[in-house]
Amino acid sequence: MAAEQRLLSTEIVDRDDAAFLVRVRRRLPDFVNSVNLKYVKLGYHYLIKHGLYLATIPAFLLVFGVEVGSLNSGKTWQKIWDNMAGHDLAAVIGFLAVLMFTLSVYLLSRTRSIYLLDFACYKPHDDLKVSKEQLIELSRKSGKFDEASIEFQKRILQSSGIGDESYIPKSIGKSECIATVKDGRAEASTVIFGALDELFEKTRVLPREVGILVVNCSLFNPTPSLSAMVIHHYQMMKNILNFNLGGMGCSAGIIALDLARDMLQANPRKYAVVVSTEMVGYNWYPGKERPMLVSNCYFRMGCSAVLLSNRRRDYHRAKYRLEHIVRTHKGADDRIFRCIYRKEDGQKFKGIKISRDLMEIGGDAIKTNITTLGPLVLPFSEQFIFFSTLISKLLFSNGIDSRHKKPYIPDYKLAFEHFCIQATSKTVLDELQRNLELSDKNLEASRAALHRFGNTSSSSIWYELAYLEAKERVQRGDRIWQLSFGSGFKCNSAVWKSLRKIRKPSRNPWLDCVDRYPQPGY
Repeated sequence: MAAEQRLLSTEIVDRDDAAFLVRVRRRLPDFVNSVNLKYVKLGYHYLIKHGLYLATIPAFLLVFGVEVGSLNSGKTWQKIWDNMAGHDLAAVIGFLAVLMFTLSVYLLSRTRSIYLLDFACYKPHDDLKVSKEQLIELSRKSGKFDEASIEFQKRILQSSGIGDESYIPKSIGKSECIATVKDGRAEASTVIFGALDELFEKTRVLPREVGILVVNCSLFNPTPSLSAMVIHHYQMMKNILNFNLGGMGCSAGIIALDLARDMLQANPRKYAVVVSTEMVGYNWYPGKERPMLVSNCYFRMGCSAVLLSNRRRDYHRAKYRLEHIVRTHKGADDRIFRCIYRKEDGQKFKGIKISRDLMEIGGDAIKTNITTLGPLVLPFSEQFIFFSTLISKLLFSNGIDSRHKKPYIPDYKLAFEHFCIQATSKTVLDELQRNLELSDKNLEASRAALHRFGNTSSSSIWYELAYLEAKERVQRGDRIWQLSFGSGFKCNSAVWKSLRKIRKPSRNPWLDCVDRYPQPGY
């Protein structure tokens, strides 16, 4: 009972002279103090994948350097010739063949570096901007909701962490209960083409030069697909490798990034574009079921477009290099699978039902993901202490007593200079900050993106990186952690390394408002 109570938090959400309303929430589990060892082992498996090369090549170079350094150039070649003359020619040729074969295998198996040349985040026009009060009034005038549903949405909005300058499509104000495919295509073309136009202008890359295209949009999947719509609009090459990901939730942006990386590894000298977005108006829920009304309060218009390259010559103009991607999927469990679930209500209105267990389920997925990510990114000192305690626990455990001992938890703040954690809601960010022991500055980009643009789904991590660039905080060598999570249930991480100091971009969605953040008391 005590353990269950620790997972609950209370919040006063409505108060008057006679009474007050208390909301009880499930907190994220304290996942920094509960580590599943199999995911730690998985992380170390990723780390030592090329451990043979890491161990042998430096040793070989050290011995060779010491030997050569002790001789002058004349003695070096004389010694090499004398050694070769003392051995059978076939043995020497065999040795050289083995050496060349080993080097060839290493060079061919070495993965290509993936560079991020630039990215763009779409900023809608001001006529689509709404405050919280305007959104409630718009919902009331639409005639889609009864007064109880309006009041419920109003309470959610007040504690959401979203400010008064987020954007929604015009289709939400229509009296019709169901948005049409035409409305969805209109919204998609607006946000996607807006982001891509800016991306091609910033990078000076022509659309016909793009060899790989990945578009992810979870809930709007027309025929022809959104990726086909992009190819048609920009008249891209006929042999372009294009993919359209649907139904994969808010974490689909990193999944699309992972797919683009795999395609770039298999196809040399290519550009890849990754587009991440969600159609808000097409999926606006007009019914009365409260678990399905929650998504109306958080999701807002947004889109990101990212240009990647595997060309070595692009190193000098690239902003970032992709270091790691770690993906976690918990969908084998039925309760987890249904925690974010699109369905029809009793009136046949479609919407996203969000379970009360979402915080607990999301916390477990995040715990698994960061446990796997840790061995790849943590400094040697943290890994050594953690690995030592892990070995001692395995070798000197004494049954029941060992299970009550807390493991050493590494400080993940030592692994990254910047954090881009998906801006879902204020409550989720508060719980993540508490569990990961992050500072206000670590979460500043996430809170600012939530306040200014709302939850833009899979593109929100790019609005956060755009915020860091607008503040000119990204220095050469800095590491950026992007963390996203969504239906399935999935949690995904991407780690980037900055290749240069990032100056304030000439085009950025934050340029007219970045000086107002961080806002006091938020």
